[in-house]
Amino acid sequence: MQDFQLGQYLPILLMFIVAVGFAGGNILLSQMVGQRKQTRTKLMPYECGKDPVGSARERFSVKFYLIAMIFILFDIEVIFLIPWAVVFKTLASPQYGLRTLVYVEMMMFVALLLVGYVYVLKKGAFDWGERARREAEAEARALRGMQESNKDKEPARRAA
Repeated sequence: MQDFQLGQYLPILLMFIVAVGFAGGNILLSQMVGQRKQTRTKLMPYECGKDPVGSARERFSVKFYLIAMIFILFDIEVIFLIPWAVVFKTLASPQYGLRTLVYVEMMMFVALLLVGYVYVLKKGAFDWGERARREAEAEARALRGMQESNKDKEPARRAA
């Protein structure tokens, strides 16, 4: 058994110092050199790709949740592909003999993801053009109108 020596952890400490120095240096450099022109758009809070208009209780568009699910779908794909790629050579070796099984399993997974991608593409979820923005704004106005009409009806209910 080897004795514990603090010097063995010096490369890890050095890596953390370089990482913190790089991050801090970039922030400092952007503060010193960067432009400071403040516009209305830059000062507006950023809310996950949705313009912060209306109250905090406003409903989000279905498209917002669809994009979130798409992100999760493709994030899981990457999380599953990396370990598979790392162990594929080992599992495909003559010792295990699982080459065909592992390959077919991954191709089925990729085919399933491809079907999901084509479905999302056909639904127009990746359309972030001007038309999609106008539709989202119209939906937000409609929801706001529904909320205002519900507020108008509420005092009448209380009086009754």
